[in-house]
Amino acid sequence: MPINHTIEPAADGDLHIVMFPFVAFGHISPFLQLSRKLTSAGMLVTFLTTPASLPRISSLLPFCPFIRVLPIALPSVPGLPPGAETTSDLPLATAELLKISVDRMQPQIASLLTDLRPHLIFFDFAHPWLPSIAHPLGIKSLFFSVFSAASTAYLTVPSRFRTSAVTDIVLPPAGFPSSTSLSTGVPHYQAADFSYVFKAPDCLSTSVYDRVLAGLTGCSAIVAKSCLEMEGPYIRYIETQIRKPMLLAGPLVPEPPSGELAHEWTEFLDLFGDDSVVFCSFGSETFLKEEGVRELLLGLEMTEKPFLAVLNGPFGEATAAGEGFVERVKGRGEVRQGWVPQQLILRHRSVGCFLSHAGMSSLVEGVVAGCRLVMMPIKGDQFMNARLFAGDLGIGVEVEREEKDGSFGRNAVKDAVMRAMAGEEEMDKEARERLDKWRGFFMDGKIQGRFTEEFVAKLRELARS
Repeated sequence: MPINHTIEPAADGDLHIVMFPFVAFGHISPFLQLSRKLTSAGMLVTFLTTPASLPRISSLLPFCPFIRVLPIALPSVPGLPPGAETTSDLPLATAELLKISVDRMQPQIASLLTDLRPHLIFFDFAHPWLPSIAHPLGIKSLFFSVFSAASTAYLTVPSRFRTSAVTDIVLPPAGFPSSTSLSTGVPHYQAADFSYVFKAPDCLSTSVYDRVLAGLTGCSAIVAKSCLEMEGPYIRYIETQIRKPMLLAGPLVPEPPSGELAHEWTEFLDLFGDDSVVFCSFGSETFLKEEGVRELLLGLEMTEKPFLAVLNGPFGEATAAGEGFVERVKGRGEVRQGWVPQQLILRHRSVGCFLSHAGMSSLVEGVVAGCRLVMMPIKGDQFMNARLFAGDLGIGVEVEREEKDGSFGRNAVKDAVMRAMAGEEEMDKEARERLDKWRGFFMDGKIQGRFTEEFVAKLRELARS
């Protein structure tokens, strides 16, 4: 896609929107998905990103005269290696320095917005200072949460207060809706994982909670990639807590995949009957520890079902399951590493179950493909996504874990898969109906089109106000 570096104000009558995501592809991807929605409605979008990310972002955007990508320089910070421009380039501790660099972008962003003069700017959690730059220029700022509304409602509303005590985080904040699967709180190991949200790293004076709450309270409006049908109680709770307009973009359903599945995948998958294979993938940035990989693979073996596991990270090899594993599963089980054409694999006729880390995009892709879901969340919002789907929506099965440390065993993996893949005569009829219902919901072009129309109308109204 050609990159337009020219900075010009939008033409009269056009609604010009700037997209400003944090420098992590888990954040960039939802901003790209939303950009495609808005350009399909004829809006002009200027997408801001660092130079190193330009090729990848450009490859993910179809040619469209209504979108342009502009590079923005990431200021240097002591300890931040040259050329490191996204969280994937760095270990977790060093990646925190990117927030310092992003904070130092304020003069650059102010100058850019002065020249561009868009109507609206969508910003991320790491940019709580953005409204103070945009509003004096007459630009409305929209805090775009890339996480589920359930995550925001549970962790980053004013009623939560700033606390890193696990005993506090185990329970929901005051006034939390009682009709949800999260109303009873979260297990100890999940609360311990969430505690990082409230702790400022050594190199920073602000925590994630500080940044999110400042962005939510300072913005003109909040944008959620959700809808009332999926997360109504959580959305209404956020509105009462923040007292800001909340604009719903609808679930960001991935575009259908193009092309065909390569022979390296079909050679194995074609060997099996319809809906018989368990496909396991944890994405490109979620890794299991060695013990977790061993128990996962041994659990898949115990199901006696064919499986394809794509595991990345330092222990993502079949040898992690111990001596003799490869020989025992030969012909019905494969373990691979690297990039995977996930949507195409999920749509293969032999794949009937999808075991994942409960990333939101993965869950939606699994439902759209008609696969039964098994969820094994590892960190952060994945825990909330799993509760939302298994608890509130009634889709899928979550692998049982130890309350204290979150560990799991091979029997828990086997049991979850067997429950999810029970035959039609054994499977809860209501569970099958729920999966079919939500699959139809995500695939209904009229419903998704209505979400876009209503969202665009709200944006126009906000821009005019």
